[in-house]
Amino acid sequence: MRRPAPRVVALAVVALVVAVGVSAYAVTAWRSREAAVAAAPSVPATALGDVLDAPHLVFRSTLPGSTYGLVAAVPLDAPDGPRAFTDVACDRVDVAAGTASCLRTVRGVVTSFETLLLDARTWQVERTWPLPGIPSRTRLSDDGRLVATTAFVTGHSYTAVGFSTQTDVHHADGTAVGNIEGFALEVDGQPFTAVDRNLWGVTFVDDDVFYATAASQSAGRTWLVRGSLAARAMESVQEDAECPALSPDGTRVAYKKVVGTAQGQSVWALAVRDLASGTETLLPGTRGVDDQAEWLDDATLLYGLARAGEPGVTDVWATGTTPDAVPRLLVPGAWSPSVVR
Repeated sequence: MRRPAPRVVALAVVALVVAVGVSAYAVTAWRSREAAVAAAPSVPATALGDVLDAPHLVFRSTLPGSTYGLVAAVPLDAPDGPRAFTDVACDRVDVAAGTASCLRTVRGVVTSFETLLLDARTWQVERTWPLPGIPSRTRLSDDGRLVATTAFVTGHSYTAVGFSTQTDVHHADGTAVGNIEGFALEVDGQPFTAVDRNLWGVTFVDDDVFYATAASQSAGRTWLVRGSLAARAMESVQEDAECPALSPDGTRVAYKKVVGTAQGQSVWALAVRDLASGTETLLPGTRGVDDQAEWLDDATLLYGLARAGEPGVTDVWATGTTPDAVPRLLVPGAWSPSVVR
């Protein structure tokens, strides 16, 4: 019987050591996570049905513990009080007209991503389809008939070199309207066909018209664009505007814009554009935001911020839309807010 060559034996030993090390690391990581969950303070909870019966705020809970990542809701008149939890985990969530859009990561041997459409009362899944990459943004039209999703298909953030996004619009029955990157785009009245253009952060005006972000790394610019699903076309409205959100009365658009840099990365703050006059109001108190805002009402914006020194924990803040507005903490341990009235 031929003995294995010493090199083969050595490789086998190395493989065994690596396998044992990986297994040990996995067990240690699992135990550490379980210990962290056990040590996390309990989150005051209340009945879901009671919260959903009145105007409420839906969001992703980011407080440490066993409910981390679950969709939760609080009454609008008690946003910092006990929260009601669903059993649905989402990375990003939006609710409109009784429908919820949920983007989520499905972890396993091979990680995948998907879009869920759910009944926003029962939180039962009605439809699902694959998401092409890491969840980023989702918005429903006011009547719940259209859903927009944005995913990172390379890179992990808007600050990453060479990031690429895919933004798709679907009907609520799951049929595709299309990837808006394929729509015709005009910038300053001229066709813009750069191969590195990206589109993200849709907000719907109605079942045809929408606003979104367009960007080109080679041009080093971003634009607020207005588009038509029927015409499959978009045109620039202004430069330096990202992740738009249309106000409830349809007269203004909020977005984030670059106001500086820190450690070589862009720093954003929120701004609001009056669509009739074109007047822009910068909200300096929101410096550091990296989110698509949500309107609480026609005078108040909501947005998420990472909590300093606590990785994975975020808070939802509220601010007025005047230059002297002072932001206030609205919902601790929350992300991706959606107002339901």
